[in-house]
Amino acid sequence: PGLHERVSSVRYSLSMASISVAPIALVSTRSEPRQVPHGMWRSASPHAAFMRPRANADGGNPRPTRRNMIQAAGLGSIFPFGDKSSSANAKRPPVGGGGSGVTNEVVETVNGMRQRRLGGGDIVVSEFGLGTQRWGSADFNAPDEAMCHKFMDYAVLEKGVSTVDTAEQYPIPSDRGKPEGDTERIIGSWMKKDKSRREKLVIATKITGSSNVTKKNIRKDLEGSLTRLGTDYVDVYTLHWPARYTPQSNWGQSLMYHVEQEQAPWYKNAASFEEIAEAMGEMIAEGKLRGWGMCNDNAYGLTASCYAARAVGAPPPCVLQNDFSIINRRVEENGVTEASSPVHENVGFMAYNVLAGGVLTGKYLDVAAAVDNPQDPELAEKLLRDPRGRMDDYSWGKTLYRYRSGPAEVATRQYAALAKEAGMSLTEMSLRWCRQRAGVTTTLLGHTSMAQLEETLKYFDASVPKLPQDLMWAIDRVHMQNRLPIFSSDRVGADWEGSGEIGERIP
Repeated sequence: PGLHERVSSVRYSLSMASISVAPIALVSTRSEPRQVPHGMWRSASPHAAFMRPRANADGGNPRPTRRNMIQAAGLGSIFPFGDKSSSANAKRPPVGGGGSGVTNEVVETVNGMRQRRLGGGDIVVSEFGLGTQRWGSADFNAPDEAMCHKFMDYAVLEKGVSTVDTAEQYPIPSDRGKPEGDTERIIGSWMKKDKSRREKLVIATKITGSSNVTKKNIRKDLEGSLTRLGTDYVDVYTLHWPARYTPQSNWGQSLMYHVEQEQAPWYKNAASFEEIAEAMGEMIAEGKLRGWGMCNDNAYGLTASCYAARAVGAPPPCVLQNDFSIINRRVEENGVTEASSPVHENVGFMAYNVLAGGVLTGKYLDVAAAVDNPQDPELAEKLLRDPRGRMDDYSWGKTLYRYRSGPAEVATRQYAALAKEAGMSLTEMSLRWCRQRAGVTTTLLGHTSMAQLEETLKYFDASVPKLPQDLMWAIDRVHMQNRLPIFSSDRVGADWEGSGEIGERIP
């Protein structure tokens, strides 16, 4: 039978395996905590993991992993876990998937910046990362190449930042003079100034999603990124959005899964989880990549990717990257944080849009964004001519409307009041709140000026304490009034017939 049939046929066997190994003396009670992830794939031999069971954190009896159960049931040929390293890997930093480390643990502090493990392997990232979506873009306030180099000089060489997140599609927006791929070139030109700079960086880049994701294109697009970056390996490679249909990758307010969308031409023959994992595994074996993952995905996509990787004998993903902020806790409450926990799949998490497109700086509270001022066209025109940020740009303002929905604005005002009462800015409270979330490995943020970057780095210094517990509880109480404010709306028209404000499918 084919791989899918073989995997399906062992589901019952897996459940029986968990029963059959339970009487073994080495097995602890089910209530004991597990510290080491059971998503490991690398071992000295196919049976090594079972013969050397891990111990619990409290020093009690060891507990079998999911891999133990698979091998105990004699299913190792379907879910191989042998060492897939190659001679090429010996020339590169160790791979980031699998491994015996615990994701999000602090490994060291460099120049005041904590460095955390991403997944269970050896990829270690700074807990703040440079977001580069608009580096060198055609946007009105985009930093040019010289400014981007200054950002890296300060953040990387002086402040201990190692993480740089980019994509083959960046910059956004692009045009003929500032084409897609130019952001990777800008990062590469900075590294070219001094060869030692490469080892100071953990570079994460992305392949364009949907129907572009194929085994062939994963290789082709990654090699294109390597050329533009001027390096022979990338640390983390992710799908910018899934190959399959999922509402998670939508820019608007779509949350409901519409089954009929599975048959859309660009999704109908989407690359399987196994195809993707196999392609990523080959790139790792060739030394072109250390770890992989996905962006704008969900708990199903994360878990299915982990299982698929084990099925084809590839390293499991080490990261999921998603939209996350004080007004968008979706990943904590829809299963992502649960699935990525060290006791489950042991996958790191990169948070982006942590300031909700600038809304959580508070600058749009006194005077609404340009596109939200239809009753005052003179003011709207003035803001469009001299924008304070992306929300005053007509295109960005429309696209990112969910961060300014009625419920989102109410929540933002309440959080701003809490910040003021605590003697800090809304920006500070929002960033420090994100930094201390248990499920977040690194926080990605873009900047348009050195002043912005300097302010951000102030809040991510290891000497800055966690927010006090009473403030965290006050934030939670606001959250409980509306748990998904950016996906809620008080202005959906009766005649919109299932469409949101930018034409996306709702609910």
